Amino acid sequence: MPPLRDEMVAVRRYAELLSRHRGGADARPVARIQAALVTSGLLRRSAELHDALIRALAGSGTPHAALPLYAHLIRAGLLPTPHTLPSFLKSLALSPAVPGARRLALAVHAHAVRLGLTGFLLVNNALIRVHAGLLGRLPDAHLLLRASAAVDASTFNTLITAHARAGRVADARSLFDEMPERNAVSWSAMVNGYVQAGDGREALGVFSQMQAQGVRPDDTVLVGVLAACAQLGALEQGKWVHGYLRANNIRITVFLGTALVDMYAKCGEVQLGMEVFEGMKDKNVLAWTTMIKGLAMHGRGSDSLTLFSQMESSGVKPDDIAFIGALCACTHTGLVDKGRELFNSMVSNYGIKPKIEHYGCMVDLLARNGLLSEARDMVEKMPMKPDALIWGALMAGCRFHKNVELAEYVIKHWIELEPDKSGAYVLLGNIYSASGRHASAREIRHLMREKGVEKTPGCSNVEIKGVIHQFIVGDLSHPRIKDILTKWYEIDSRIRLEEGYMPDKKEVLLDIEEEEMEGALSRHSEKLAIAFALISTDDYMPIRIVKNLRVCQDCHHVTKLISKIYGREIIVRDRTRFHLFKDGTCSCKDYW
Repeated sequence: MPPLRDEMVAVRRYAELLSRHRGGADARPVARIQAALVTSGLLRRSAELHDALIRALAGSGTPHAALPLYAHLIRAGLLPTPHTLPSFLKSLALSPAVPGARRLALAVHAHAVRLGLTGFLLVNNALIRVHAGLLGRLPDAHLLLRASAAVDASTFNTLITAHARAGRVADARSLFDEMPERNAVSWSAMVNGYVQAGDGREALGVFSQMQAQGVRPDDTVLVGVLAACAQLGALEQGKWVHGYLRANNIRITVFLGTALVDMYAKCGEVQLGMEVFEGMKDKNVLAWTTMIKGLAMHGRGSDSLTLFSQMESSGVKPDDIAFIGALCACTHTGLVDKGRELFNSMVSNYGIKPKIEHYGCMVDLLARNGLLSEARDMVEKMPMKPDALIWGALMAGCRFHKNVELAEYVIKHWIELEPDKSGAYVLLGNIYSASGRHASAREIRHLMREKGVEKTPGCSNVEIKGVIHQFIVGDLSHPRIKDILTKWYEIDSRIRLEEGYMPDKKEVLLDIEEEEMEGALSRHSEKLAIAFALISTDDYMPIRIVKNLRVCQDCHHVTKLISKIYGREIIVRDRTRFHLFKDGTCSCKDYW
């Protein structure tokens, strides 16, 4: 056999061998083949082998190992193929920490233009992906899309995902709407884009559109839909997805099972979440953690910590997120000593260095239990700079225990971090009001007005017959607002006459007359949502509310009274936990 033919056979054999290792996490076999190719001299004479090596390494656990090969290819006087560039650009995108990666991406783009390779679909898609991702140049990625004749669904999908990750969900939707053809990835990108943006209603709207067009959802779409249901508290729609999985004999993977557990827990049906969890054949640390956090949110701290111990016993090693769940369980149930024990065991037993979230849980736990000096000491000695959540946790303890002096210390630091946000001002104003320092509370209101700081409006969702109804504080635009207000006036009269209710006006951080304060309190979003639910559901049905902010003291008190007078079970999920109101009491035991 002539030498040239021998070499061609060898090249094909090595290329085939490398293709078998494509996508393998272990790059060592590829490295051994590369060493043999360098030693034999075959590599410097073959563009095909460079391509095969780059493609194998791009899908390995060490994609950065492919980066020197492009320069080697050029120095050898060889030309990249349309298959080489996409794989090399993928390696670059997966190696953002490598020095010069972004500069090299631009050089490869210029090289592709000179070689006339940008007309190839795979090359064009790879260039758009690297501009949108690694380089962070969304406008340039858009220009490439508009200038190219070679585009397909994956081109649009790349940009939709990039825009959604950048928080530009409206731009992502515009691209989605102009797509000539959509595949399952397109729908998934749009559903999950809305979920990432916190817009569960739009995510469910896209899913409805997908169903209307007869597109079968894959696991990624269904997980996104379940996440949207969890955001909104849309229990009926979440149950529909669960029923869809059963009806179509779709295997409940860890991925889907965890999403179901999360949905049920966040929709107020933690026991249904537990049933799904117990039925899962495989459970990873995320599945365990989701169930642990779900129980903690519902005030079932003992059950949550028992599950944490079961996870350890089962051989699943808890990670930093699992410890956050366990510490939250301690926070919601006031288990200070157990919290300290868990916090210390992170390092001593598992070698996990506490992050700011763990310190936040501990500060919250200590502050809520009246250990304000210890909480402050932890804040001042923690190894990282406290963020707004840390100061907020300490401030919540000040509010609960009416410690004005410490609250004034906290607000100075909190406002430095978030000068334009209302949280610190509102809490301090409430603390002043609760302590009888009404002049100081008025000063806070004036300060907010001077700085242009507006209080985040309360927003409550309630699901009625599968439809999510949203109420915003003071908003009277609901189609049935007259009926809602009539019902509220009835509620207000009954709780005053039968239970001696008097509005807690210190919760109103507005510079208005006393009489107007009562009106402002009556228009809090959860009160409107509860009134609507009472006129829209049967007497035996529980009412489920999801609120974006912490429930104020007045609304908490009123909801307890409504549950007693009307004999209804009311489940409210606020920013921090679940409240189960029944027979005039709350599961949080007024500790939230």
